[in-house]
Amino acid sequence: QDHRYRDFWQTYHRMTERKGITVQVAKIEMRRRLTLIGSMLLHKGEVDGLICGTWGTTQTHLHYIDQVIGKRPGGCASTPQDVPVYACMNGLLLPDRQVFLVDTHVNYDPTAEQLTEITMMAAEEMLRFGIKPKAALLSHSNFGSSDQPSAVKMRKTFELLRVQAPWLEVDGEMHGDLALDGKARAVLMPHSSLTGDANLLVLPNIDATNISYNLLKTAAGGNIAIGPVLLGAAQPVHILTASTTVRRIVNMTAITVADASAAR
Repeated sequence: QDHRYRDFWQTYHRMTERKGITVQVAKIEMRRRLTLIGSMLLHKGEVDGLICGTWGTTQTHLHYIDQVIGKRPGGCASTPQDVPVYACMNGLLLPDRQVFLVDTHVNYDPTAEQLTEITMMAAEEMLRFGIKPKAALLSHSNFGSSDQPSAVKMRKTFELLRVQAPWLEVDGEMHGDLALDGKARAVLMPHSSLTGDANLLVLPNIDATNISYNLLKTAAGGNIAIGPVLLGAAQPVHILTASTTVRRIVNMTAITVADASAAR
């Protein structure tokens, strides 16, 4: 055990010595930070996946994951741009539909390029769940009705996705009600590139996404949720939240095992 501890803190120090982590700090952190210890076990190949986050904030845990595991190199496999970024996707099992939202926990105000990457990673994850993604880029603006910065950003994201992900059914920017009501959208925008009800909601910033997710989860979802699913990490890692139930831990364990099996 002493040999393993020494190996772990020495490896951690080599990774972070130019990020302000001294030998003394590396030794202390490796004894007390469970997410750091778990990340190092994953990095060393002693485990196949990691679940953490039932206390504290996402950023607290992501700090150590980023230091040891890091982002997936090259960005999303389905886009030609190289924008490695983390994001969290949450799924809600609503009475008559399944809805996924990004980014609920990581990026405060992502750029259009980052939103493009995040949307693609979320769409790929939904395909792994066996769900065909139908993405709506949400805004206070509706198909060009505003030129405020957030609306312009969502329109730019749509243009990037049309070029980089022609296979993805997506449209925006649009209001949330039109995203979830395909019939109403068809009346207002009959030539929309998105048909039917959207099941992947991409919002302009973390405030909008996190608030929407928690309102839907409580008011309509019966607190039944999937996630957060961490997107963009180089290995199978997921950061839960303090409100996570035992049922969600079991679900996320299954997803982590599937991630690890796919990686092999």
